[in-house]
Amino acid sequence: MKKTKHLIVQKFGGSSVANPERIKRVAQRVVDTKRAGSGVVVVVSALGDTTDELLQLASQVSQDPPERELDMLMSTGEQISVALLAMAITELGEKAVSFTGAQVGILTDGTHTKARIIAINTQRIRKALAANHIVIVAGFQGVNLNQDITTLGRGGSDLTAVALAKALVADACEIFTDVEGVYTADPRIVPDAKKLSHISYDEMLELASLGAQVMQARSIFVAKRFDVPIHVRSSFSMREGTMITKSVRAMEDIVVSGVTLRKDEAKVTVRDVPDKPGMAAQIFRELATKEVNVDMIVQNVSREGSTDLSFTVAKSDLPETLRVSRSISRRIGAGEVTTDEGVAKISIVGIGMRSHSGVAARMFEAMARERINIEMISTSEIKISCVIRRQHAESAVRLLHKAFGLGKGSKATKETA
Repeated sequence: MKKTKHLIVQKFGGSSVANPERIKRVAQRVVDTKRAGSGVVVVVSALGDTTDELLQLASQVSQDPPERELDMLMSTGEQISVALLAMAITELGEKAVSFTGAQVGILTDGTHTKARIIAINTQRIRKALAANHIVIVAGFQGVNLNQDITTLGRGGSDLTAVALAKALVADACEIFTDVEGVYTADPRIVPDAKKLSHISYDEMLELASLGAQVMQARSIFVAKRFDVPIHVRSSFSMREGTMITKSVRAMEDIVVSGVTLRKDEAKVTVRDVPDKPGMAAQIFRELATKEVNVDMIVQNVSREGSTDLSFTVAKSDLPETLRVSRSISRRIGAGEVTTDEGVAKISIVGIGMRSHSGVAARMFEAMARERINIEMISTSEIKISCVIRRQHAESAVRLLHKAFGLGKGSKATKETA
C-alpha cells in the first residue's frame, strides 16, 4: 500500500519515558520530527520498570497466574505511557492521538505472553495521519481472534514498531533506547566496547538471541524478512546510532563483530535415556508444544543401552521444562532429571566467519589460557557459543573482546584467524 507523505516510525523504550521529564523530552523530539515535514507514528513501551512491577504484583496474589490474565495486566503499562505522551505532545501545540494495539488492529495468534502478529489493519492509523495527527501506539500488545488482549513477549515493542513500519511502508524505523547504538560488547562489562556504525540483519539476529539487550530477536527476524532498515539510536542525544540492514561486502571483512553474554540460562539433564530412535524427539516435541525454546543440546556417548541428554533453556522456562521433562522421563523409562543454574552462555558473532578459518581455535585458546572450562558448544555459520560457569562469564567476555581486537583502540581483526 502506498503513502503520500514521508513517514517515520519511532519507538521509545521504557527508560526513554521513565518519568514525566523524560516523557516531555520525547514529546519534543517527536514534535521536532513532525515539524521537519514527516508523518510520525510513535510506538511506546511501559514506563521504566512498570512491566516487572506488574509481574511482581501478580506473583503476590497467585503462584501460577493464568497467562490470559497476565496479558490483561501487563498490557496496562503501555496504555499509561501512550496517553501521557499524547498529552505532552498536545501541550506542545501538535495534535496527537493514542491507541492500544487492539484499537489499531494488531491481530495476533492465540498464544498468550508470546503472541505472534498475524496481520495489521492500518486504516485507523492512516485516517489519523491524514488528519495531521501524531499517532501513538502502545507497543508489546495486540488482540487475538477471540478479542482477548495478547502480549508479544519481552521486548515486544520493538516488534510492534518494525511490523508497523512494514505495514505502513514507512521511510524509516527508528528505535530509541538508552544507549547510542549496537556495541561490540556490553559497555558495562567491557569499558572500551565500540559502537558499530552498521550491522547486518543476520549478525543482529544472532546478537539479540544470544543476550544483547538492544533489540528483541523476533523484531530483527521480521525486519530481515521484509527488508525494513532500522536505525538504533539514543533518545538522550542527537548522534547517529547503528544502522541494521542487509549485509554488504565490507562487513564480511571483519571476522567478529561482537561478543555477547547470557546469564539467564539453565542446563537440564535427563539421565539414562534409552538409546533408541525417537526418544529425543519425544522430549523436544512436547517442550515445543509448551512454547519452550531449547537452545544447546548435547547427547553423551551411549553406555549399556542408555545415554544422558543435556540441553539449555531460559530460566523463565525452567519450571515448565522440568515438569514436562520429568513426566516424559517416567513415560519412556529414563532416569532422574537434574538442573544446573550456575551456567552462562558466551558467544562471538560475525558474518566474516563465513570466509575466515581458525576462529573457533582462537576462541578456545583464549579461554584455555585463562583456565575457563567449556561445558557445551554450539555453532552456526556466523556464531560460536559456549556454556561456561557463571563466575567466569564477565571475565570471558573481556578476554574474547580483546582476543579479537574489538576495543576502541584496536583495529578490528581482518586477517585469517
